[in-house]
Amino acid sequence: MTLRRISVILALLGIAVLPWLLTTGYWRGILVLCAMNVLLALSLNLVMGYTGQLNLGQSAFFAIGAYVSTILVKSHGWNFWPAALAAILASGLVGLALAAFATRLKGHYLAIASLGFAVITYQVLINWESVTEGVRGVYGILPPVPNTVALFYLVAGIALAVYLLLDNLVRSPVGDTLRAIREDEISAASLGVNAAVWKAFAFGLGAAIAGLAGVFYPGFVGTLVPDAFGIIESFTMMAMVIVGGMGTMIGPVIGAVVLTFLPELLRGFGELRLMIYGLALTLVVLFMPGGIVQAYTSLRARRRP
Repeated sequence: MTLRRISVILALLGIAVLPWLLTTGYWRGILVLCAMNVLLALSLNLVMGYTGQLNLGQSAFFAIGAYVSTILVKSHGWNFWPAALAAILASGLVGLALAAFATRLKGHYLAIASLGFAVITYQVLINWESVTEGVRGVYGILPPVPNTVALFYLVAGIALAVYLLLDNLVRSPVGDTLRAIREDEISAASLGVNAAVWKAFAFGLGAAIAGLAGVFYPGFVGTLVPDAFGIIESFTMMAMVIVGGMGTMIGPVIGAVVLTFLPELLRGFGELRLMIYGLALTLVVLFMPGGIVQAYTSLRARRRP
């Protein structure tokens, strides 16, 4: 049995056992949130870690997935699953549309453009009250499954499936192409790689995965308001990717788990919680610039004779 299969089995066992180790409703809710964050971190890592595009607008696709699915269910009477599929497709198509312009930009120019898109999306959610209900929000949203444990199994199972899909993708020639674009776009172009097409592919797929996370969020919290999709969410996703290890598959998963549970574990420190949390992030960036995964890899390399 290969190491990869063993890892998948261990992941499945972990998913199965966790809700019975954390038995309170509060911690089971944190597990659901963690699974959603894993999806969001994986979506951004494909764009930022493997293709080298500094995207600060990922929260917009998360919002599109949440709002499209909720509006179709609540206002038009759709079943959840067709609505979820339509929301994922809408997020991916908007991502492709944005990529048509964004792929011409690089570095901080792309960061500013994608940040602007996130701001525009947020303002649309607030001001298009006839559709989104604006700041009043949408209430009474039911999850697609009967309880929190079932929701965790559903979202975590989907997150594992997305992880395996992306892992196979980045191990394939497609992954080599994306990495070539990240390392040197001009050299990749000289080898016949159409950078704009592959950047758009990564952007669209990453947007669709963020939308996938979004379709489960309204049913989890029961309400839907624009403030849940502010700019800070994009920076939180980016922190997960960087802390875990950008450009690796397991890194964003580790980053999502750490940055989901760490604030909760620090609640006992009261007002000092955010200060300690910020200090911890700063220390990671300063002393582990490649993230937790690279730090672990370097430590193992040093211990080898």
